[in-house]
Amino acid sequence: MQPYGNRNGESGVQYYELGEQSITVTFSGGDTYLYTYRSAGRQQVETMKELAQAGKGLNTFISREVKEHFERKF
Repeated sequence: MQPYGNRNGESGVQYYELGEQSITVTFSGGDTYLYTYRSAGRQQVETMKELAQAGKGLNTFISREVKEHFERKF
């Protein structure tokens, strides 16, 4: 997994991993979630990938737009 850039310094996201049709996100509490095209939608996952690589806005996007649309919680 890649460390999240956290450019604002206040994100709950710590790590992420990009898949072809998915993104896996680990939050500061240790919970890890897999978001896929099937669970969250293609556009949502692609936006999450862009935000993860930019290191800004991923936690807010998940909490406002994606919410509970994860495929799996680890």
